[in-house]
Amino acid sequence: MSIVDHLVDKLNNNPAFVFTSVILVIISTLFLYLWIKEPRRLITGNIFALVVLIWGFWLSILIFKLTPPVIRYLWSVAFVVGILLILLLSSFAWLFLLWNAYFIWKYESHTLPNMLTLLMGFALIGLWLYQKFTHWLHLPPYLAPILGLAPTIATYLIIVMLSFIINVFLYQFYPKKYCENYLIVLGAGLINGTKVSTLLANRINASINYAKKVKKKTGNWPKIIMSGGQGPDEELSEAAAMAEYAIKAGIPREIIILENQSTTTLENMTFSKKIIEKDTKTKPYTCKFFSNNYHIFRAAILAKKANLSANGVGAPTRLYYLPNALLREFAAIFVLNKKRHIIVISLLTLISVISLVIQLIFH
Repeated sequence: MSIVDHLVDKLNNNPAFVFTSVILVIISTLFLYLWIKEPRRLITGNIFALVVLIWGFWLSILIFKLTPPVIRYLWSVAFVVGILLILLLSSFAWLFLLWNAYFIWKYESHTLPNMLTLLMGFALIGLWLYQKFTHWLHLPPYLAPILGLAPTIATYLIIVMLSFIINVFLYQFYPKKYCENYLIVLGAGLINGTKVSTLLANRINASINYAKKVKKKTGNWPKIIMSGGQGPDEELSEAAAMAEYAIKAGIPREIIILENQSTTTLENMTFSKKIIEKDTKTKPYTCKFFSNNYHIFRAAILAKKANLSANGVGAPTRLYYLPNALLREFAAIFVLNKKRHIIVISLLTLISVISLVIQLIFH
């Protein structure tokens, strides 16, 4: 018997490895199927996290069964270091958030949406002080269910947020075919009411690069829909400013369509869909939309809500701006699914109250 056959036989006789391998194949296949078929689902992030955990467990079995002691030792050290790193990052997340808030305050406008990392940092400090304060008071043990409610809800929110961030990350890698008929560029506010901002320019540039690849692959230019209305402090519509920018960058004027009525991302999708359907006269079409990398997942969910069959391409964003932007996107996603979260939080509260009543009865 060869060494390879011996190793295979050794693994096949290990129930934990065989069971984990079967589960891994099933969950990985399910994830790939769901993600490729419809990446605009929040549950995809949860399944991916499960896949990563099972992969880690499967790899651990493989290493401890087949590798020499030195490799097992290094793997164990790497695992412990990874856990310690996660604990360290979790413990000092508040410091990172406040540090990031400083840069946002320094380089961006002082609006409430740009203060989310600051507020989140203070919230984490407040949660830590709350736990310390309740511990110092030495309150009766039967109050534990109620005292633990705030940390429990916070843990739930953090898990939901991590799932959202995983989805945003995964969505950046969704396959691009470069054969679409229509490209939608989502608008953003204009500087001084007339000038395209760097953030918006990145979106337009991403669509231009994509359009050129479509032209090279298919021989035809896709039509580019510039989507964005005119705000009360803007001298022209975002769509018009975006079109002017693209034309100066060498895009033919005749392939640009203006959608200049929308004021929200959902309206971007809804109104652009109407333009496409009118232009194609209900013929089949393919479509991509363009926004910044932190925004495209939520935009994709809103595209789905508008019954627009389109996935997004993310444009780069300044690194210091990403944490605050992701928090803002999470808040918006949270509101979109507020009923679900209210039910979960209500159940957690109900369980705490019932536990308190039981404690009081049997105290």
